[in-house]
Amino acid sequence: MIRLIILLVLFAFVARAISRFAGGLIEGLRGESPSTRAPARPVPMVRDPVCGTFVMPGRAVMITEGRQQIYFCSDRCRDRYRARTA
Repeated sequence: MIRLIILLVLFAFVARAISRFAGGLIEGLRGESPSTRAPARPVPMVRDPVCGTFVMPGRAVMITEGRQQIYFCSDRCRDRYRARTA
């Protein structure tokens, strides 16, 4: 009985992996991947003051200090910035 359950779970994982692989392959051949698609118009980039990574303001983590907005690539960089300036 336990072997049957293990085989069913394994089959489900393999079926999902094959499905995701095939979907990604088809998406890549069509060139329609939303995660790699360039924006329709140029977007200004901002630089993370901690690690130097450039990020789009819409996807960045932001804090406001006074009237200045500071952008970060991740929560980790934001926290490191706060620890450094505290």
